[in-house]
This record gives sequence, C-alpha cells and structure tokens, in this order.
Amino acid sequence: MSPAPAAREAAAEPPAEPGRPDAGGHRPAKEGSTVSRVPGRTPVRIGPLSAVWRPRTVLVPCAIALALCAAVVLNTGRGDFPLSPGDVLQALLGTADGVAELVVWELRLPRSVVGALVGASLGLAGAILQGIARNPLASPDILGITAGAGVGAVSVIVFAGSHGAAGGLVGDVGIPTAAVTGGLAAALLVYVLAVRQGISGYRVLLVGVGVNAALTSVLSWLLVKADIVDAGRALIWLNGSLNGTNWDIAAPAAWALTLLLPAALLLSLQFGALAFDEDTARGLGVRMTGARAALLLTAVLLTAVATAATGPIAFVALACPQLALRLLRTGHPPLFASALLGAAVTVWADFLGRTLISGVELPVGIFTAALGAPYLLYLLVRSGKARTS
Repeated sequence: MSPAPAAREAAAEPPAEPGRPDAGGHRPAKEGSTVSRVPGRTPVRIGPLSAVWRPRTVLVPCAIALALCAAVVLNTGRGDFPLSPGDVLQALLGTADGVAELVVWELRLPRSVVGALVGASLGLAGAILQGIARNPLASPDILGITAGAGVGAVSVIVFAGSHGAAGGLVGDVGIPTAAVTGGLAAALLVYVLAVRQGISGYRVLLVGVGVNAALTSVLSWLLVKADIVDAGRALIWLNGSLNGTNWDIAAPAAWALTLLLPAALLLSLQFGALAFDEDTARGLGVRMTGARAALLLTAVLLTAVATAATGPIAFVALACPQLALRLLRTGHPPLFASALLGAAVTVWADFLGRTLISGVELPVGIFTAALGAPYLLYLLVRSGKARTS
C-alpha cells in the first residue's frame, strides 16, 4: 500500500533550518541556545532547571511595588507638619535637615512600615487559606481566626484594663500576647472540629463560619460586660488603627514576616498541588494532610501577629488574593503578589482615610471594611449564580 499524499509531501519536505519557522509556524531552537519558543509560552532552560517566561508575573508585581512606594511616600508626608514627596525622599536618603529626618524616621515612617507589614501578612494569609479551602470566601475574617484574636485582646482590656485587676504596662503588654494566643486557639478549634480522616477545604470553611459566629457572640458579651472606658478602648482596638504605631510595634511584625514569608514560598509547590483534586495531588507526591497543616499554621501565625500589632483590619485578607489572582491570571491565588498587594492596599487605605474627609482621621480598618463589604456581596452573588447555573 502506498503512503497518503500528505505523508509523501511531509516526507519530501526538508527539515526547517535552525532559527527559521517550519511549515506550521513554529520556530525551532537555535543550536546551542538555552531558550526556545513554543506556541503561547516561552520556556527558559538553564542547565537542569527550566521555567516558563510569563511577563505578567514580573510586570504586575513591579507595578504593585511602585504603588506601594508611592503610598509610603505620600502617607509619610501627611501630617500637621506637611512634607512634599521630595522632602520625604531626601529625609529617607539622609540629605534633609535634622527636623525633617526626625519627623520622617521617628514619627511617621513607622506608621507606613507597620501598615505595609500588616497588610502583607494578611494578604499572604488570605491567599494560603483560599488555596487550602479552594474557596474565594475563605479568609481569617470568615474562619474565626481574627475573632479569636479579638476575644483574647478584649479579654485583657476588660478583665485587666484600666479598671480591672491589672492595668497600665501589664495590660498593654498583655494585649498582643493575648491576641496571638486567641488566634491560635481559634485556629486549633477549627482544625480539631474539621479534621475527619484528613482535612477537607469545604469542611474547614463551614466549621470556620460556625466558630466565627460563636466567637463574635463572646466578643459582644465582653463589650456589654465592660465599663464605658474599657469598652471604648476595646472598640478602638477592634476597628484596626495605625495611629500611635512605632518601631517597637513594627519589630515583631517584621520578624514574623521575615520568617514566615520564605516558609510559605518554600511550600508553594505543595500549595500549587492543592489546586488539583485529592487523587491528582497524591499522584504528584504531595502529602495532602501534612501540606495543609503546615500552610494552615503559617497563615494562622501571620494573621495572629498582624492582628496583635494593629487590631483587625477587615477584608484585606479576603479581597487582595482574589485581586492578585485576576491581575496575574493564575489558577490559584499567588502568594507573593497577594502579600505585595495587601501591603499596598493597606497603606493606601490609611492615606485615604486620613485625607478624604478634612479634619477627620478614619481608622484604616473602617476604610478597608467600607471598600471590602461591596466586594464580599459581589462574591456571594457570584457564587450563588454559579451554583444555580
């Protein structure tokens, strides 16, 4: 039997020369080159390592980083002694006069640094939790971790506050510790109640919503029980504010992010495998329960430390991972971009909260909640349409 005409033509056609496209439009790799082009993707190979070049994964984080730097400069110059962006940059470089350097380095820069650290921690924690639960609604605010931290901090304010058994320095030192302890306890409760021969993301979300409702009720009872002074102090903390922050508050948040961000990035391979179903992830060699437990612990520690530093800042952990996912067009929330976007959104929210209404300084938590509530409604409506379609 003779071969088909198309096969005879293909056999007779000479092979494409290196560097020239073949009949299908594909450009073969040049001899000795480490880079070749395939349709839609550009693989880069360096020795035994290979990766796919995606310009969006580089350009979008760079744009977010520029937005973060702009927010820090503008927010640092805002105050009773206004400084232009040029004055702020000179003070940061050490070329301004002594007064400007004192105002920038000692009084105002800690506020923006704490905002960036807390926002980055919340954005990273939200990306991890949404990846584990495979649900855009999963965040520390929804799963009860933030409420647990709030119960711990408000308990110290009410029972050991200005009118309690202990006050002053003891009460101030106890609030961050109690917030971290409360957040860890809430996460442990969710983990114990949700685990059933492994961790299911859907079950974690349902249990977390229930734990959050119970802890919110406890928080309301504590506010009712407190006297007027302690209740006002607790409400200020619960609204999440960067007012009064200093380098002593920035240091624990910086250490936590320095240790936990590399840990989260090292777990990114397991995190990416969690986007597949159970059988596929196990086929890739990922131990699902161990990977989820390690990622969940990382997210809880990030949330607890961030909440202890400034109080709950709502909706940053919920919205930023989904915004980063849409900007980078990835299959699951990107970890590094979510952290970067969380930092930028928090600092910009603090700047706008101090600027939009003359004479009124809104806490950053109130401003992010005002922006995040419509986004939460959008997610709920969209998930409802997806279930009915």
